[in-house]
Amino acid sequence: MIIATASDAARLLVPLFASGEGEKLVTAHLDLEQRLIETVEGANGSHDEVELPIRAIIADALRLGSAAIIIAHNHPSGDPNPSREDIEATRELAATACSLGIQLHDHLIVGQGGDCRSMRALGLL
Repeated sequence: MIIATASDAARLLVPLFASGEGEKLVTAHLDLEQRLIETVEGANGSHDEVELPIRAIIADALRLGSAAIIIAHNHPSGDPNPSREDIEATRELAATACSLGIQLHDHLIVGQGGDCRSMRALGLL
């Protein structure tokens, strides 16, 4: 499966947030041709917060030989717009990944009913 756009990523990742309460984080690992290597689900967070475990995401990317990653998390409140904390943590992850030759293609935030926002499309990444 090739993940070339935010829409491709949403088709893959949004269904993973259909059940359960609380925030959850998922990472899609891609090869050089943007083919999916694997998806990795992070630990579930609280009702309104999930940690962005940069070290674990990078460790998985190195273990899998990922050329790029896409992360997604949900906002159980229903609002798919990124928070200030989402933006800051995403930029920190992007910088760390880049320093190791791994590109962060996007960060999707999933709201109520599967509505999602791409931080890349919003110009935040």
